[in-house]
Amino acid sequence: MARYVESVEVIPPAWRLVTSLRDLGYDFVTAVADIVDNSIEAKATEIHIDVEFDGEHSYVRIADNGTGMSSENLIEGMRFGTMRDYDPDALGKFGLGLKTASLSQCDKLTVVSRWNPKRADMAAFSWDMDHIKETNKWAIIRIPADEIDIWTKNWLKKTPGTVVLWERLTRIISCNNPEGGGAHRNILSMCRDLELHLAMVFHRFLSGENPGYKLKMFLNGNEIEPWDPFTKTEPKTVKMKPVRIPLEHEGIRGEVLLEPYILPPQEKFSSRDAWERASGPRKWNLQQGFYIYRQGRLIQSGGWSRLRTPDEHTKYARLSLSFSPLLDEAFKINVVKMRAQLPTEIRDRLMREVEIVVRAARDRYDKSSKQKSQTPSRTSVRGKDKTPKRPLTHEAGSWTLDEIQEKLLKTANSNERPIIERVFNRLRQSLKT
Repeated sequence: MARYVESVEVIPPAWRLVTSLRDLGYDFVTAVADIVDNSIEAKATEIHIDVEFDGEHSYVRIADNGTGMSSENLIEGMRFGTMRDYDPDALGKFGLGLKTASLSQCDKLTVVSRWNPKRADMAAFSWDMDHIKETNKWAIIRIPADEIDIWTKNWLKKTPGTVVLWERLTRIISCNNPEGGGAHRNILSMCRDLELHLAMVFHRFLSGENPGYKLKMFLNGNEIEPWDPFTKTEPKTVKMKPVRIPLEHEGIRGEVLLEPYILPPQEKFSSRDAWERASGPRKWNLQQGFYIYRQGRLIQSGGWSRLRTPDEHTKYARLSLSFSPLLDEAFKINVVKMRAQLPTEIRDRLMREVEIVVRAARDRYDKSSKQKSQTPSRTSVRGKDKTPKRPLTHEAGSWTLDEIQEKLLKTANSNERPIIERVFNRLRQSLKT
């Protein structure tokens, strides 16, 4: 059996062509999300993502229990420029995600898949950038069964599905010393960002909001909890009347569903933790606006799409805007699937609807601010302390010095508490003068 499935010379040099394909806008979190799209399309109910730091031998592995691919389908799926008919409901769009998203992050991509539920036969192929650079030939490398790693074999013995492995992470571990602490910290930071991103982008799949489908996703063994931008479980969240807007673009007819929500102010949330979680990855002011969904998958998280600018007084306004893949051209979805443009045919109608939502959000903000201003100041936690209470503006509201000190003391260890006490005593003395 031939080791190299394809061996076609390419002008310009093949490795340069692949390098140019990397300039499509992927970063680590969007690249992983693109692989997750494929798993969801394959009807996976579990996805396990493992990011292992081991210096130059670090890797990212994404495994699912979806329908898997036969050897022929896997070769076709890994080929650049493959022709493919997409289901209208598919999350995939351009047929580039598996290859381009992966190779934007690594120099070696290996995919192993099992499709037959009655047999544990596995198909395994690899793209290796070093081989392409050395030979200047496209060559999908067939991986013999005895070279498939033990973890992947064990996973695919239990269930049909697919395992995607990224190795030689030269674009993820960009430090001069891949074995050092800086590279390790970079990986840890990227994992935190990845968890937030996946919890947000796929929250409707993780929560079971999409009818008939519930997904579980794990990052390094920990289950990812969905992040709902509309805090629908909060009793004081206001859901406004949904609006259906017809849209015709270049002969294609469809419908856009707009669902506006007005989130509660801090004092109306069930807890401070719930309030802080609702603030989102970019915090309150930048998370207001449109949340644009394509087939239940989040494309854009916040922002007003040039209809208006973010405003402190309207930060409680968040609007779900959903459309089907039939309207992709109208919304000008980019390859990375993290940006959309509002179609010109419905911008005026959306502007009118936005004004209604913005007024409701501003009213709620103003009422909350008025109630706060009428609330008497809290007495000092330290009864003998006569220092005037000067509020500190914070994302979650206004805190007094005593509240800040109390919060810090609760989270500090025994060595840090005396230092915090001394610093706050000096601060109070300076405020009295």
